[in-house]
Amino acid sequence: MLKTRIRADPLPAGPLVLAATPTFALMAGLSSLGTPGAALCRGANSSFPIDDMALMYLLMAIFHLSPWFRLRPSPARHFL
Repeated sequence: MLKTRIRADPLPAGPLVLAATPTFALMAGLSSLGTPGAALCRGANSSFPIDDMALMYLLMAIFHLSPWFRLRPSPARHFL
């Protein structure tokens, strides 16, 4: 009888999970370069440099950073 081993992959979906952060960062950059005053719910002129959609994409890019942090090597533990 064959026994299969299930390996715990740090990135179960492969490179697809790494695509979210750069994509959302690019979309945040493109949204911030968009037309000024395009936000629907802007009550007053704001001095904030990015609009609400660019802020949403920037937050989504930050929230999807965890797969990138899992790629870094674990620190070596030295025992005396």
